Amino acid sequence: MPLDVARQAAYAVLTAVRADGAYANLALAAELRERRLPPRDAAFVTELVSGTLRGRGTYDAVLAACVKRPLDDLEAAVLDVLRLGAHQLLSMRVPAHAAISTSVDLVRREVGHRPAGFVNGVLRTVSKRDRDAWIVEVAPDPGADPDGYLAVAHSHPRWVVALLREAVGDAEVEALLRADNEPPRVVLASRPGRSEPAELPGQPTRWSPYGVVLGAGDPGAVPAVAEGRAGVQDEGSQLVGLAAAWAEVDGRDERWLDLCAGPGGKAALLAALAAGQGARLLANERLPHRAALVVRQLIGADGVLGVVAGDGTCPPWAAGSFDRALVDAPCTGLGALRRRPEARWRRTPSDLDDLVPLQQALLSSALDSVRPGGAVVYATCSPVLAETAGVVRAVLEVRADAELDDARALLAEVPDCDGPMPGTVQLWPHRHGTDAMFIALLRRTALRGPSSRASGPPGSLRGGRAEPG
Repeated sequence: MPLDVARQAAYAVLTAVRADGAYANLALAAELRERRLPPRDAAFVTELVSGTLRGRGTYDAVLAACVKRPLDDLEAAVLDVLRLGAHQLLSMRVPAHAAISTSVDLVRREVGHRPAGFVNGVLRTVSKRDRDAWIVEVAPDPGADPDGYLAVAHSHPRWVVALLREAVGDAEVEALLRADNEPPRVVLASRPGRSEPAELPGQPTRWSPYGVVLGAGDPGAVPAVAEGRAGVQDEGSQLVGLAAAWAEVDGRDERWLDLCAGPGGKAALLAALAAGQGARLLANERLPHRAALVVRQLIGADGVLGVVAGDGTCPPWAAGSFDRALVDAPCTGLGALRRRPEARWRRTPSDLDDLVPLQQALLSSALDSVRPGGAVVYATCSPVLAETAGVVRAVLEVRADAELDDARALLAEVPDCDGPMPGTVQLWPHRHGTDAMFIALLRRTALRGPSSRASGPPGSLRGGRAEPG
């Protein structure tokens, strides 16, 4: 039997995601390194993995119509092969005979001969209609059950559709779901004082003065990235870091805090910005292995106080130790489904029961950590209202020493990004081409004295490309 290395690689990644809880992007990168596939085959594997994970909800609805027993009764490995085959048949330009025959070969090699005939028969049935026709066949009526229809047509769990609809509104929810299924651009961030955007190949981002959209190729092959002087970072994440650095504080501005720093991309940008202002950053991350990733990101950086592996809800430093802080809180990640397609199938509504109290505790801890007159930026990679406005309102209700400030003014050139509370920011994949980052600026209340600004924009974000000073 000829060895189909590309499909074997894709199957191996899906197995790691399903059986081991692996992150798809990390498992995919490891598989490609190990197999040393040429660029064309690597691109094919990437599309197989990412597309199958993104489209799983649609493909499962189609497969359920072609199988006489519940999909949960199928062997998990066989279902993985069927999903891979369905993606090729319904969303790729792979001829039907090739998609079916290679799937049969794959299940024989990875599972055994017994399910080969079953896989052949199911995929032949799938191949009788195109994707649009299948959606008409298997999705609920959009008039009677709009969330159910969108869940099947755009491959999101129904509960996720409902939460995203609540956050973005009826008129835009379908555009958001479509954007979640588009492969994201690779965006690089130069770290000021260590590299220049001009060193990075590609086109400048629209709003971050340090971002560049990589046109093609491996970002790890870019010298500045390989040397740690730049990194891969979505423009939305860059804007979070810039908001944290640009917020005004009263009085001194010497000690910065990144309370939830893992894996370290924002910490690296903040440390570079802090160094340009004569300040230094302490990065905290609860999990030791993620704290180690932060250490790796900060190698060679100036402006670093250190990296702490500690619980951000009860930190070891004294209250009022910092002048500004960033809380990039753990969240559902439903704003980053473009780059983490498996997250939509791993999360459950009950996750909010644990995450929201943690987010509130972290924001309150960050407010304790900054002195009066200091600033705190709260951010989540989720637009879910319970994790955004809900958290901010809950904390402000019990904190007489904190107030909401205007984060929107810090990013004035970014259009259509008004958040769910006045002065907050909500970025969107379908509007801005970024992850759906939420940004709120809070301040420890105090009598105002002379104010200082870190590396704030001198009138325009694009003008901010110059070194801060």
